[in-house]
Amino acid sequence: MPKSAVVFHCQVCGAQSRQFFGRCPECGSWNSLVEQSQPANDGGRRRRAPDADRPSTPKRSTAMASLEDQPIRRLPTGSGEFDRVLGGGLVPGSLVLVGGDPGIGKSTLLLQSASTMAAQTSVLYVSAEESAQQVKLRWQRLAGGPSDLQLLAETDLELVLEELEALRPAVAIIDSIQALHDANLPSAPGSVGQVRECAAALQRLAKRQTTALLLVGHVTKEGMLAGPKVLEHLVDAVLTFEGDRFASHRLLRAVKNRFGATHELGLFEMQAQGLEEVSNPSELFLSETRASGVATIVACEGSRSLVVDLQALVNVTSYASPRRTATGIGTNRLHQILAVLEKHMGLPLSRFDCYLAVAGGLEVEEPAADLGVAAAVVASFRDLTLPPGTVLVGELGLGGQLRPVGQLELRLQEAARLGFRRAVVPRGSGLGALASGLDLALLEADGVTEALVLALGEDVTDQK
Repeated sequence: MPKSAVVFHCQVCGAQSRQFFGRCPECGSWNSLVEQSQPANDGGRRRRAPDADRPSTPKRSTAMASLEDQPIRRLPTGSGEFDRVLGGGLVPGSLVLVGGDPGIGKSTLLLQSASTMAAQTSVLYVSAEESAQQVKLRWQRLAGGPSDLQLLAETDLELVLEELEALRPAVAIIDSIQALHDANLPSAPGSVGQVRECAAALQRLAKRQTTALLLVGHVTKEGMLAGPKVLEHLVDAVLTFEGDRFASHRLLRAVKNRFGATHELGLFEMQAQGLEEVSNPSELFLSETRASGVATIVACEGSRSLVVDLQALVNVTSYASPRRTATGIGTNRLHQILAVLEKHMGLPLSRFDCYLAVAGGLEVEEPAADLGVAAAVVASFRDLTLPPGTVLVGELGLGGQLRPVGQLELRLQEAARLGFRRAVVPRGSGLGALASGLDLALLEADGVTEALVLALGEDVTDQK
């Protein structure tokens, strides 16, 4: 019988080592190595030499074309925004990881969905962080009336697995995976080993009895999901719940989804009775009054188009090096756009501080916002106000040219629905007939200078 080997696991990054070090050789964390026993490898199973006279036949594999089609029946969560991000609902036997900052509303969202789904199917809510009375008080505030929702306040993994096997619910919610504890492991709850083994045990049970499993995950101070990276590879979907905890609106994003599109976006508003779906999300990101340095763009998040205001402030710097700050847009992207404006329009922006923010706290990562950023910066520099009802869409090249963007038709339809009447877009979009049908004036431009003259109505360049 092989003897057990001693392996040291890092509780931060999950690295393994045969020797103990005060500092992890992989991630550099101090005092993070924990000793764990592991059965020694006996060299593997011996293979019999193949018989040349007998042809070999597959034992367990199956031809892909011979597999029967089994349609997937998704389980609706009771929230249209939640279903949108999941790709249409929960898939039986799938694992979904929901992460977010403390107090952002993860437990509120899942408890509301659990109460709604319990009217149609069996649901088990496992609370590993709060007592049963605490969960009931929040449930009474959110849902109220009678419900068949089952509640288990437990942190022991074995007891949770026994309850799941006994009830065999269609949906189970674990709040949270970092609070579960496997007594067979010596490490503390929330460590790398505990999170990895607890998630793996729950995955095996969920796949075996086709239970849709929703896991709540903590995040680190850097905003990353806590625990080993293998946890994100283990689950079928990773959702992030974002937003300012002191503001009312919340954003649910799909970072990974094996059963739907990624980068979908769901919007909610936190109210006294819980989270409410936002029917017209563009209203959250539009300013009621127009001012200098404000430009409007149309951003696409998955299959959804959002009309968003960009706010820029350009002021003479009092430092040796000007300050450049961006909220909601990458700072490197802002530096690139400022360099293009200074090179091709002659604006001395290198002597000015520049601050840029996306209204409503939305993160805009796509390059289609470049023209809107340039318009907001130039409008603030010249102290101009863009004409009302103007939207700008286009990618800005390093040569000052405008490049076409994707899903332009959906963007213009959303802008027209909200009452916009002018759209500045790259030339060659081929959407003239669509714009006339939407009562939208399409202003096409080849470069950034022409586009800003069309948008602002005057020459904004510095003549040399």
